[in-house]
Amino acid sequence: MQPDLSALDATLGDGADGYLVDADGTDSTQRYLSGFDAPDPFVTCYTPDGVHLLVSGLEYGRAKKDARADTVSRLADYDYRERVSEAGQVAGRAAVVADFLAERAVGSVAVPARFPLGTADGLREAGVTVDVDDGDAVTRIRAVKTSEEVEYVRRAQRANERAMAAAESVIESATVVEGVLHRDGDPLTSEAVRREIELTLLREGCALDETIVACGADAADPHDRGSGPLRADEPIVVDIFPRDKGTRYHADMTRTFLKGTPDSTLREWFDLTDEARRAGLDALEPGVTGEAVHGAVCDVYEAAGVPTLRTNPGAETGFIHSTGHGVGLDVHELPRIAPDGDELEPGNVVTIEPGLYDPDVGGVRIEDLVVVTEDGYENLTDYPVELVV
Repeated sequence: MQPDLSALDATLGDGADGYLVDADGTDSTQRYLSGFDAPDPFVTCYTPDGVHLLVSGLEYGRAKKDARADTVSRLADYDYRERVSEAGQVAGRAAVVADFLAERAVGSVAVPARFPLGTADGLREAGVTVDVDDGDAVTRIRAVKTSEEVEYVRRAQRANERAMAAAESVIESATVVEGVLHRDGDPLTSEAVRREIELTLLREGCALDETIVACGADAADPHDRGSGPLRADEPIVVDIFPRDKGTRYHADMTRTFLKGTPDSTLREWFDLTDEARRAGLDALEPGVTGEAVHGAVCDVYEAAGVPTLRTNPGAETGFIHSTGHGVGLDVHELPRIAPDGDELEPGNVVTIEPGLYDPDVGGVRIEDLVVVTEDGYENLTDYPVELVV
């Protein structure tokens, strides 16, 4: 995948010769600019003339083969060990980076807000001007996906759906003993369902750090991971956001399941949240703002008399979060579908995930993953929306 980085030229303008990143391959800005993944920090410098990498000797051969770079240099090319021995690890390495930049006539750089302070101080001591990119330019470029990136997300989402199906199947096949779900004679727990999800995703070539399987009052906290036995007649929020190991692009989806019979409030909440989801989807198109899409979701809830943060910023029950977020190399990235959401563009991949929460009732959330197109949107999620399993 070859991204168009020309928009960085405008960020550099007259104030910087290059855009510099010093991070390992798990950093999404680093991964996007370099096309390379390494477990230890390495340096990428973007200039209007090309992308240049500075890596350890251990990574040099692989970087030459795999990186999306015009040049690849080694730390040893700049007497790295001698410099570190003389000046210490941080200052010595910064001096090497300064020489790497000088060789490319880069005397001033823009850097991400989370750039290492030690490297920044060392570069400044060496006479390099270092300014923070307040506009987060690379993240904004990443927000508009190429067709290839959309396919990466789509592939991750297909794996995600198979994992969701595994979770639903386990819950559906459970027996109920004194109000608690059981499997093979033992209580069925959030942890057990998570294991089924994780095993499915591993087989699909995906990884994940966290998954939400939250029941009852636990589900009333949007980010409670859930723990312990699952209970009948209570909502079980399952939120899965895996990362494809090959492409490193994420997917994201939430469904709410219930084994048994929902009470009238829970049924009303589920139907209302599904209506809010559809309203958010209907509002999606190029040129509309994330704020407007969020507003369409709030309109549904507020018309039903349900609290939202728009009507009550201090609300602790009801719709107490934003409608969605971008998904790509990070599971939470731009654009925001929220009160401060900017104008949407074709290629934005976003979630629409309304929900309602109250410890006395539990929680309900339904989340689809979609891509904004030239004339509307395409829903990348192909999974039914049903409460009772």
